[in-house]
Amino acid sequence: KVWWGRRRTARGARKGANDVAGKLQRIVGNGSEQQLQKELEDVLMDSSMESHKVVREPLEAMPASATSEESLTEDISLTPSPVYSGLMVVSQKPDMSLPIKPTQADSPDSSPSTPIPDEDSILFSKLTYLGCASVNAPRSEVEALRMMSILRSQCQVRLDVTLSVPNVSEGIVRLLDPQTNTEIGNYPIYKILFCVRGHDGTSESDCFAFTESHYNAEIFRIHVFRCEIQEAVSRILYSFATAFRRSAKQTPLSTNPLTLTPDSDVFTFTVSLEIKEDDGKGYFSAVPKDKDKQCFKLRQGVEKKIVIYVQQASNKELIIERCFGLLLSPGKDVRNSDMHLLDLESMGKSSDGKSYVITGSWNPNTSHFQAVNEETPKDKLLYMTTAVDLVVTEVQEPVRFLLENKVRVCPPTERMFWPFSKRSYTETFYLKLKQIERKERKSNSDTLYEVASLESECERERRKTTASPTIGVSHYGSQGSIIPSPPEDDEEEDNDEPLLSGSGDVSKECGEKILETWGDLLSKWHLNLSVRPKPLSALVRSGVPEALRGEVWQLLAGCHNNDRMVEDYRILITKESPQDSAITRDINRTFPAHDYFKDTGGDGQDSLYKICKAYSVYDEEIGYCQGQSFLAAVLLLHMPEEQAFSVLVKIMFDYGLRELFKQNFEDLHCKFYQLERLMQEYIPDLYNHFLNISLEAHMYASQWFLTLFTAKFPLYMVFHIIDLLLCEGISVIFNVALALLKTSKDDLLLTDFEGALKFFRVQLPKRYRSEENAKKLMELACSMKISQKKLKKYEKEYLVMREQQAQQEDPVERFERENRRLQEGNMRLEQENDDLAHELVTSKIALRKDLDNAEEKADALNKELLMTKQKLVDAEDEKKRLENEATQLKEMCRRELDKAESEIKKNSSIIGDYKQICSQLSERLERQQSGNKAELEQIQQKVEGCDRCRELFNKEGTLKIVSSSKNTSDEYQDKEKELLKNQLREMELELAQTKLQLVEAECKIQDLEHHLGLALNEVQAAKKTWFNRTISSIKTATGVQGKETS
Repeated sequence: KVWWGRRRTARGARKGANDVAGKLQRIVGNGSEQQLQKELEDVLMDSSMESHKVVREPLEAMPASATSEESLTEDISLTPSPVYSGLMVVSQKPDMSLPIKPTQADSPDSSPSTPIPDEDSILFSKLTYLGCASVNAPRSEVEALRMMSILRSQCQVRLDVTLSVPNVSEGIVRLLDPQTNTEIGNYPIYKILFCVRGHDGTSESDCFAFTESHYNAEIFRIHVFRCEIQEAVSRILYSFATAFRRSAKQTPLSTNPLTLTPDSDVFTFTVSLEIKEDDGKGYFSAVPKDKDKQCFKLRQGVEKKIVIYVQQASNKELIIERCFGLLLSPGKDVRNSDMHLLDLESMGKSSDGKSYVITGSWNPNTSHFQAVNEETPKDKLLYMTTAVDLVVTEVQEPVRFLLENKVRVCPPTERMFWPFSKRSYTETFYLKLKQIERKERKSNSDTLYEVASLESECERERRKTTASPTIGVSHYGSQGSIIPSPPEDDEEEDNDEPLLSGSGDVSKECGEKILETWGDLLSKWHLNLSVRPKPLSALVRSGVPEALRGEVWQLLAGCHNNDRMVEDYRILITKESPQDSAITRDINRTFPAHDYFKDTGGDGQDSLYKICKAYSVYDEEIGYCQGQSFLAAVLLLHMPEEQAFSVLVKIMFDYGLRELFKQNFEDLHCKFYQLERLMQEYIPDLYNHFLNISLEAHMYASQWFLTLFTAKFPLYMVFHIIDLLLCEGISVIFNVALALLKTSKDDLLLTDFEGALKFFRVQLPKRYRSEENAKKLMELACSMKISQKKLKKYEKEYLVMREQQAQQEDPVERFERENRRLQEGNMRLEQENDDLAHELVTSKIALRKDLDNAEEKADALNKELLMTKQKLVDAEDEKKRLENEATQLKEMCRRELDKAESEIKKNSSIIGDYKQICSQLSERLERQQSGNKAELEQIQQKVEGCDRCRELFNKEGTLKIVSSSKNTSDEYQDKEKELLKNQLREMELELAQTKLQLVEAECKIQDLEHHLGLALNEVQAAKKTWFNRTISSIKTATGVQGKETS
């Protein structure tokens, strides 16, 4: 089983689905729209919040015999579309191909009424369309297989079709008539939710189907197809998976997607304008708007605020990054040069998150706004133009929304009595974007679109009414920006696209003499790092060799002993930065043309992110500012990130670059004035031309000063500029700027306002892609002599001019403004004081709570300590008791041991006596037996010697004849026997007594052993190891003696 699923954002249906529904009306729908809408509400909510997902299982190898392979070769052919020569299709097996047909653009039989646009796609023929039906669960494989089985078995009229599957996520799946190659129906890829094939071994194994949203995602339908060649089903699903996979990579997702309009490249915005005036009570209230004439009523000479609300109404949400500028001008159809920048007070999302709100302060008493600060006659109205430039994350250049509305200026004392309507003016804008092809982008940045046109609702209605072609108003890029965003296109060819930052290769090759000269200089310099060698300046003006730049830059910046800064850097990168999101967003836009920084998540971007993050934490006053990443990237190309951070800190602090970002860019404006005065002296004709076209220095030179030329120009030129900057100071920027203006003077004199801005943005950086041109430019810059006295003089002039401008203002107004500023500062300080007081109270409460907890813990620990002490006393008493018991037990054991020893000695003596008696008796018995034997032998000898007796006794000693003397001898023998028996009984009695004594001794020994066992158990219960040893020794001694006794 092979299937792919894809989650998508619910979007609107297109005309192609309606066409196929009309052509195939024989198909019966499954369920009503009302039931589907109710049942699928949760499914729609879930699918709108989840991201695109592609799941692919490996394709199994298809068994094929030689015969089947030959038939496949005959029936199926695979040829890439002739329109896209680079298209390549990979077959599953080397000898297998798929039904591919030419696209409509190359078919001679194409119907002119239904042209098929050129598209990167693959055509599959020999397919049969089995029909379509409504489904309740568009992502359920079970339901899809069930509908596939039903349509395959019940379909009676089948339609042969050719299926066109695109290779890109922006493409459209098309059904074509195989005879005429005309389009029957189409289904955009973004509307296809799920694709599945039949199980192997079933009748549906040669079928596949896909589900799509129909009628603005209210109905889901499944389309079922049968393939004449079963093996081709896997390849068809692989083509769907390719489109889904590219969609998952390219399509930016949003957490709150909006419904797409039929024109998927058109984004609708509603922009509202609200004007607020100072009510004299410290607050600003919205001014009224005439209900009939649709004009704002403004009071003369009253400070105002402009509030812009931008809300997207259709298509997927575009994230507004920031406001690039809020501009205002009297009149209608004004030029960009006539627009005047307002001071921005705030920008950001509204509380409900639906709108982006920009607030700017407007002082109508300045000369620029005199036309809308004079009382208007009752029969006349004035026009006022407001513009807001927004930076959108996915759009290449800033987008400008232009609002033209009517105003009427009244005396400040006039009362309002008009029938007023709502107090804001709303206009609808249609922003058409053109997606940048991935193959045209060198980096994986979040820039996906470029502005094709921007048209308001009024302009659209005017175009429809006059039926004349309208030029789409496109205010973006350099027209309304002070500091253009770094370009994110590729292509360095001579077109209207700007040069990518980080472009140009810098060779490390250098002449031997130059290297020897630099080597000698560095050797001398290292001997005394506090003093720069005399020939250093001349060598730097010629350019530092690329191989030595890392070392030389550190020495020029004074970072030769930066161990402390390195340690600080390692600590800073571990801290959180409040500007983390801005840093992450700008990393992808920094040097996209350089291999080291172009890979998202690569080593270059990772090191660059850490440096920018560390500096934003290090310099809390300035933090991270747009443009710092370019300078940090230049340093990273020549040294490790720790040293690059140290040099960046030196440039910002010691070389005064951070001063340009302070005090509302006051020092930067002073630099602009100095540059214009230098132009007036060195290039007067170009200076006068810029005055005529109203081109001011901040419109083209902001990026030069803030990024030190690193954002736009080729690297060879950038590196040489940094050489000079580190050697001679930040005033080198004036030399380079004047050299650029002087070399481009002839071209700039022929341009108007728009052309000049475009020249600075596009053509000027491209001129110095050549290393030769860059060298000539730097030689010219080094040859220009700009004294510090002259710059100081111009600085004083600027300060005097600022003071005069301040003095020319009405003192009351100046004091009122100063009073308001002080009040705002006072309110801010009061707020800070309240915050600090709240923080102090909170900290005191927290400390009090911590103290209470500590006291509770101390009480608990004291209680535990007392309990432990009591347990210790009890344990000591128990120890003493056990020691006394052990002493008593020892004494008792000693007594019992002495008693046992005495008993043993007594028993030993008794046993000895018994043994002695037994030995005496044995000896006595032996003596008697030997005596009796001797007597018997004597008797026998006497009997043998006596003839009479010989007759009476035989040889054995028995009587032969019984005689009267027999009785006498018997009596004698009986007496002897009786005597012996008596002696034997006495000896047996003595032996019995001895044995009885021995038994009594053994009983006493057993009783003693029993007492010893009880004592041993008691000692073991008390766990006294010393007593165990004592008992063991006693038992051992007793056992040995007992054995000896036995």
